[in-house]
Amino acid sequence: MATTDWKTDLRERGYRLTPQRQLVLEAVDRLEHATPDDILTEVRRTASGVNISTVYRTLELLEELGLVSHAHLGHGAPTYHLADRHHHIHMVCRDCTDVIEADVSVADSFTRQLRADFGFDTDLKHFAIFGRCASCSAKERAGEGAGNGSGEGPARRS
Repeated sequence: MATTDWKTDLRERGYRLTPQRQLVLEAVDRLEHATPDDILTEVRRTASGVNISTVYRTLELLEELGLVSHAHLGHGAPTYHLADRHHHIHMVCRDCTDVIEADVSVADSFTRQLRADFGFDTDLKHFAIFGRCASCSAKERAGEGAGNGSGEGPARRS
């Protein structure tokens, strides 16, 4: 569970921590990169009466308040995670679909170049890079084709 005091955060912004908001925040915290449907499934374990529109409205409000953030990790629905976690970029393996998190600092030279060449300040919180993880790349080199690997390196898997 996150160390964030959601009740205080919401009160400071003029909102209450309703049971639905708490359930959605807890689901996002538990699931990390979760679609609204994933969050709904998790919330319904406790509160079967919650519907998808409640989840979407709650996620929208929580994102406006800076408590959750989303990223597009593929062609489907966006995925949500708590915003108080470190800022990171997402590397999505096209073969095994694993999501690897890396600190935004790995893209420092890229963002500096964008700023220098275009005057463009980047927001990498929603950034996803698609490719092949280390494990799937090794399998491909070995002639095994795509696989469901665990990857390697300093990045964190979700």
